[in-house]
Amino acid sequence: MQITPSRSNPIIRPALPDNAEAVAFCVKAAFMPYIERIGKPPAPMLLDFPEIIAAGKVWVAEIAGRVVGVLVQYETEAGFYIDTVAAIPELQGTGVGRALLLFAESEAARRGYRSIYLCTNLKMTDNQRFYPKIGYVEYERKLDQGYDRVFYRKQLP
Repeated sequence: MQITPSRSNPIIRPALPDNAEAVAFCVKAAFMPYIERIGKPPAPMLLDFPEIIAAGKVWVAEIAGRVVGVLVQYETEAGFYIDTVAAIPELQGTGVGRALLLFAESEAARRGYRSIYLCTNLKMTDNQRFYPKIGYVEYERKLDQGYDRVFYRKQLP
């Protein structure tokens, strides 16, 4: 029996090369409101999506064949990293981003990691309230690649 995806239960799959435009649109739409607050485009808006899709670092959340969310995740020397989580503005707050985060946590555990980490911009205060509510613990604040960032880590079961 196939489960029909809903707003909180999208299909999550690896991004394909022909998804690059939809991925870029989703990320740019999600992060556009932060430009004024930060004073420049947030780092996810500057990613080379065709390149990172080809490298296998991008996953999409899809509902009814439409890309509605984006996850950029990969392994680093510091562990398993969530670079970007984005949902199209009309579906923010409906569980799409949460589904992507849960997927990332599952993928990190599947690859043998005991924790997962991410960062947010210091001026994205809504994220700083959200991440601790779902088990992420702040461990560092620093200037990184020209952005003031707050780093969080979550221990995995």
